[in-house]
Amino acid sequence: MREPDPSCPDGAGPPADCLIVGGGPAGLTAAIYLARFRRRVVLVDAGSSRASLIPWTRNYPGFPEGIGGEDLLGRLRLQAARYGVTPVSTRVARLEADGASLFRAATGAGTVRARTVLLATGVVDHQPDLPHLLELVHKGHVRFCPVCDGYEIADQPVTVIGPFAQAARKALFLRTFTADLRLLPLDPSSGWPADDLPRLRAAGIVVEQRPLDSLTADGDRILARLVSGERYDVGILYPAMGATPQTGLVSHLGVETEAGGCLRTDSHQETSVQNLFAAGDVVNELNQLSVAVGHAAIAATTIHNRLRASADRSAHGAEDRAGTG
Repeated sequence: MREPDPSCPDGAGPPADCLIVGGGPAGLTAAIYLARFRRRVVLVDAGSSRASLIPWTRNYPGFPEGIGGEDLLGRLRLQAARYGVTPVSTRVARLEADGASLFRAATGAGTVRARTVLLATGVVDHQPDLPHLLELVHKGHVRFCPVCDGYEIADQPVTVIGPFAQAARKALFLRTFTADLRLLPLDPSSGWPADDLPRLRAAGIVVEQRPLDSLTADGDRILARLVSGERYDVGILYPAMGATPQTGLVSHLGVETEAGGCLRTDSHQETSVQNLFAAGDVVNELNQLSVAVGHAAIAATTIHNRLRASADRSAHGAEDRAGTG
């Protein structure tokens, strides 16, 4: 069987069938699908997948003992490589629609032309000002996703930090797993929705009324220092500070977005720009590995079928022209 011939990012030769931007679980899964469909794929990866921050997850199907984010990414890269796809380690600086059926991308490794594009660039979490944050994340002392890992912090002391409204929602969600909850708002109490306070109190969640001065790390402990001078151990820290979808690469193309800035897609993961698809956290969906993989499978299959139908139409057109010659 002929192996897929991955296009080189030099602007020469035939265009790639798909340019995938982002080498996280969504981008790599799409590359595996498309390569197995015998499509020419270029996968550009800047090396900043959010999945790499996952120290260990037991929430991903098929790994009952859990798996680390870097290990999962490594396995996906290995699987993609078996079908001829090796990520190009660079960034896409600019993406343009070159006519109705071609995209042109300027990358650090040259120009890539592609018939379709799949954006899998994810989001960037807003993080608290905390020394040694990455180390604390990898140790499990700072966590971002209670859907992923709320089970792992069951019955432990937890502090949720962020603007009141966002932090309140996350704290109430975490109440499923622990009763030892504190909410540390980062905005003035004058802006807190009055209706949320009774719900938080009824759930036994302590709302810190005094302003935060700083967060510090003392070994494996995270300490909150209040403006009043009081310090206390926050336990497990859950930031609820939002995230920024990485959509800047396509904003000038007129792509439609949701209220939170994520890309709007249809049921086939296609954006409002024809032949531009999106998968994973950059889409306004539940930010989960399994969701990103599902997005990628849908998008890749749609891309393959779209290109196959286009090839059939071109072949029939050539036959018709030959018949009238």
